[in-house]
Amino acid sequence: MRRWMALVAMVPALIMGGPARAAGGRYVALGDSFTSGPFIPHRHGTPIACLRSDHNYPAMVARLLEPTAFTDVSCSAATTEDMTRAQPVLFGHNVPQLDAVTRDTTLVTIGIGGNDIGYSRIVLACATLSLTAPHGAPCTRHFGATLDQRIAATAPKIAALLRDVHVRAPRARVLLVGYPRMLPARTGCWPTVPTADGDVPFLDGFERHLNTMLAEQARLGGAGFVDAYTSAQRHDMCAADRWVEGILVTSPAAPVHPNAKGMQAVADRVLAALGASRVAAD
Repeated sequence: MRRWMALVAMVPALIMGGPARAAGGRYVALGDSFTSGPFIPHRHGTPIACLRSDHNYPAMVARLLEPTAFTDVSCSAATTEDMTRAQPVLFGHNVPQLDAVTRDTTLVTIGIGGNDIGYSRIVLACATLSLTAPHGAPCTRHFGATLDQRIAATAPKIAALLRDVHVRAPRARVLLVGYPRMLPARTGCWPTVPTADGDVPFLDGFERHLNTMLAEQARLGGAGFVDAYTSAQRHDMCAADRWVEGILVTSPAAPVHPNAKGMQAVADRVLAALGASRVAAD
């Protein structure tokens, strides 16, 4: 009789393709602007300048999983240092993000590392340099191997962060979330996206290297890795159906950041990593 009842209890999960609902627990989201979702409607939370959207990927994941508690402390411009220190922002400070991770936390997602490397400044510098040689590779010549060195220098910071999360929440499932694809592999779309033709493969390779480093640190640090890059192929800044906005935005989002479609795509990848299925959550 008990065996028959157990089989009956499994039916909803089988129909949904996996455990689509969390059985409780506390979900904490940490990260930078690729997590917070600046300018995607609608902004919520404090401080205002963190620019968190209620349609960023943590919010979408939480709406489906329905955890007992959900805390999103992601903040635009955050670095790994802002995990353990108060981050100064306009009109205030964001709390040290790791303060939100407590012993009763059962799920932690983390999207961080790009600002440690200076990704936004790199994009701006390459855009400016593209004006000097739109069909050349001025950005490649300018940065050379220094970007790989920045990635290598960031790896131990990611490792330390993962160790800290495990200490604070020893029973939590931890997922490190990578960055979505920004540029096509070879041919760009200058001037719509101001990256010189020869710099497109260089910057795409840099992003792939960043994601490879994050995946390796996740493996070494007892965390899962969410590959947001592969699923975003054919949805980069140059694509008609883009998930990441270019310099000139066509959907509500910050330039060179995921839009709502991109956030949904990342949420789907997170849910897949958790063995959950997406249903209408909006």
